[in-house]
Amino acid sequence: MANLAKLNVLMCGTVRASIPQDERHRLIDLLVVGLTLFDLRRLGKLDKLGMVGVNESKFPLIRKHLQENIGNVYKDMDTSFNEFPKEGKLDPEAYKQAIDRMFPGDAVVIFTPDSTHYPISLYAIERGIHVLVTKPATKLLAHHNELIEAARKHNVICFVEHHKRFDPVYSDARARAQTLGEFNFFSAWMSQPKSQLETFKAWAGKESDISYYLSSHHIDICCWILQTKAVPTRVVASAATGIATDEPYNCVPETEDTITLLVDWQSVTSQKHKGTAVYTASWTAPLKAGIHSAQHWYYMGEKGDINVDQAHHGYDVTVDETGKTWYNPFYMKYSPSETGHFDGQRGYGYISIEKFIDAAREVNAGLAKPTDFDASGYPTIANTVLTTAILNAGRISLDEKRPVGIRKSEGVWVLE
Repeated sequence: MANLAKLNVLMCGTVRASIPQDERHRLIDLLVVGLTLFDLRRLGKLDKLGMVGVNESKFPLIRKHLQENIGNVYKDMDTSFNEFPKEGKLDPEAYKQAIDRMFPGDAVVIFTPDSTHYPISLYAIERGIHVLVTKPATKLLAHHNELIEAARKHNVICFVEHHKRFDPVYSDARARAQTLGEFNFFSAWMSQPKSQLETFKAWAGKESDISYYLSSHHIDICCWILQTKAVPTRVVASAATGIATDEPYNCVPETEDTITLLVDWQSVTSQKHKGTAVYTASWTAPLKAGIHSAQHWYYMGEKGDINVDQAHHGYDVTVDETGKTWYNPFYMKYSPSETGHFDGQRGYGYISIEKFIDAAREVNAGLAKPTDFDASGYPTIANTVLTTAILNAGRISLDEKRPVGIRKSEGVWVLE
């Protein structure tokens, strides 16, 4: 890997950069993506870095934030980047200008609002640019299918940033699930505190929902576990409402508090074996629970079960002023090394991005083909299509108050 050409990368997304430092958890996308890419540049894997948003006036604050929280914290960490749009402009399509300045074989990392993932990804792919897009890849199954075809046509890598696949607990549990026979039942619960309604008020209930935003994690894990065992056939959705739309949050009337998807699964090896899965996500959890994300899931197979609690990790810190907090350095370790350098390369948030960078460099060097990664456990755009199918079906079920079927037609997954 050391002899491979360095990669140029564009970061697409700045939406949370104006949040105050004392609410650092709201900056997680910019911190994790920026910190990882700056470190990979320090380690010699990357060359030029760019960042594109909508409003040029945000960049002075972004640069200040990155310097204070990254450049001043870690030794030898360069936080410089080229910005778009320029000259005080406000441009919702600035990503086009930024991508047009790139070359085939460069890469983009997209962490923008859900409704923008598809057009930005497609624009980049059609110009020969490798893409890493945060989950959900798209809101519509039809758009996901288009990205699969576009990535194949233009011979580029397209990964979805499903970082939970690189969590050692989840990946180990997935391997153990393969020994438990036919699938029977899966239940997942993921929530974040009500403060998130303030963070995402600009798009909550308008452009996306809590199921797309949070349940995408565990739906993907379930699809990954069942990749060779079963396929989803029907989705029924239900939602709780009343908190997000009330004081003090005042989100738009369409905003759900909690969404549950009930999904039927059919074994691919035994017609008599059917399974059910329940995926629930909420952004109206208590404010002072000591965790930012509750993450629990349960898997039951024919010969045994698996129970995962990734909210607590067996590691908590209690402080007089703030009480007890459970931290997760397994996702991203922010404390510096003994030499003062960044020391989070083993975190699954970091690994998820690094795997994409390594794959893109291998493809550019002719050492691998993009389709090679479909045959592995990587979250490629092809390997994550059923996650989008379930999420899209759930949204339709809520809007149209009916069950939604999922099936394969002429080799392509469709909803009915």
